[in-house]
Amino acid sequence: MRRVVVKARIVRLKLGSKGADAHLRYLQRDGTDREGERGRLYGAETDVANGRSFLEQGREDRHQFRFIVAPEDGDQLSDLRAFTRDVLKQMEADLGTKLDWVAVDHFNTGHPHSHVVVRGKDDTGKDLIIAQDYITDGVRLRAQELATLELGPETDLELRSKLTAEIAAERFTRIDRAMLAEAGEETLDLRPETGQVRADFDRTLRIGRLQTLARYGLATEREPGVWKLSDELEPMLRELGERGDIVKAINRALKARGEERALESYSLHGEETKTRITGRVIDKRLTEELGERLGLVVDGVDGRVHHVALGSQAMANAAEEASIGSIVEIAPAPAGPRPADRNIAQLADASGEYRPSVHRIIAEASRVRVPGGDYDSYVESHVRRLEALRRAGIVERIDADHWRLPTDFEARAAEHDAQRRGRVALRLLSNLDLEAQIDANGATWLDRELVSPNRVPLVQAGFGTEVSGAMLRRKEALVDKGHAWRTPEGGIRAPKDLVARLERGEVERAGKSMAADKHAQFRMKSEGERVSGVFTGTTTLVSGKFAIVENAYEFTLVPSRPVMDERLGRQISGVVRDSGISWDFTRTRGIGIGM
Repeated sequence: MRRVVVKARIVRLKLGSKGADAHLRYLQRDGTDREGERGRLYGAETDVANGRSFLEQGREDRHQFRFIVAPEDGDQLSDLRAFTRDVLKQMEADLGTKLDWVAVDHFNTGHPHSHVVVRGKDDTGKDLIIAQDYITDGVRLRAQELATLELGPETDLELRSKLTAEIAAERFTRIDRAMLAEAGEETLDLRPETGQVRADFDRTLRIGRLQTLARYGLATEREPGVWKLSDELEPMLRELGERGDIVKAINRALKARGEERALESYSLHGEETKTRITGRVIDKRLTEELGERLGLVVDGVDGRVHHVALGSQAMANAAEEASIGSIVEIAPAPAGPRPADRNIAQLADASGEYRPSVHRIIAEASRVRVPGGDYDSYVESHVRRLEALRRAGIVERIDADHWRLPTDFEARAAEHDAQRRGRVALRLLSNLDLEAQIDANGATWLDRELVSPNRVPLVQAGFGTEVSGAMLRRKEALVDKGHAWRTPEGGIRAPKDLVARLERGEVERAGKSMAADKHAQFRMKSEGERVSGVFTGTTTLVSGKFAIVENAYEFTLVPSRPVMDERLGRQISGVVRDSGISWDFTRTRGIGIGM
């Protein structure tokens, strides 16, 4: 039979989680169809499925099923989409129910394959239950039957050719699986039978493969024809295979940009990095094909191309906003407890009880430096932190002025943060690609770098060279726009508050433009003024992402932060301070404050 690889996963859907949305969006990303365009979602009866409608209908589902159907000879099939539909029809017949599903065909790898998402409900509205053995073997066997029906049985010559290609493969192969099953805990005896003159093909394959494995230290010939396989054979080969997939993804991303780099310039970081990486996003990929977590390929200003796996869902969500071409910074996640956690732990009494009222008295008496001298907001920020930890089951709220902490409070709080944000921290520096920043009317990443006393070091290779050239062109553009001037010595100077001026000017222009559509007055808020209203949405400007806060008479724009997303449609309130906006729920920077 023709070989078809089927991967499957049952995903439990958490109420309010957007993981399923992120997964479906990723499957439809650019560069996945035959022409290198955006992947197109289809269903059983339509070639253009509505992903949003599919997700909304399944919003209350307890789970969903995700499949990857990859025929080994997928490039020979007349129509991969028709083949996938036939597989799903056969599944419906086997399961005795209609299935609600959508799929996307991907042609961006060496093997065409289909991603299928099936709702966790049957045609009666009950939870769809699929037996484990059918998921493990049944779907694959049905797909193989259909592939064999279309292409005919695999010939001996085809099979020999495919197996021969596995001899030197840097991944876990069928030959490896067969040898491990035969050897078990013992050695593998490949000595010829008595009187055997001609070597059989299977033995030749295995000896060739064992010689390859020996070069990796994964197999040892104890005596002629007798081999011992390493216990690390499967995990190491799977890791090598994954590494190979990442390298291929980097090569594809560079090729799409008309570039080529030496393999020595690639840095594969896994889920953590020990150094700060700044660069341009050139690709995104799922680190788990059936999950939601992403890996980013970043063309760094250090002249290297980096791949970083974003191990936490929070970081994967943050990566959603980092489009191809955008500028990002990836750094090691802060280690240890937060300053607020240290303050809380230090002010707790011997019984582990923390009191906000006592904290305020001590803070004011000790003249702790607090933005705007607002001690109420300062202490309230610690209480909000405790509320978050209470929801995580770490602390106990006795009443508004009494909180009980565990003895290992700081360690547990730090562990909670590490699980949520992963081992790296991702920051979106600019949604604009480098070329678009040169003539942009707003505060760009290039501007922030030009005025920063701690510029990111640039290596004159790869993207680093591009950034150096872009900075020179941005300086000229700033002079032409009147934001900078030339000195008698031939240099270029700009005001110290260049970034604040550019940001404020853009926000004012955007606000006035939006006012006509909203039929409401736009107001820039000044220091000491209160920002109060309903958070109705966001808008992305050159200077960054801004939240729209509206009340009955007017609206304003303030810098957006991810924590605000969950408050969409709700009332928010804060005060503009000289050091930022003091929110009732968190802290963020205000407009025009130096960066």
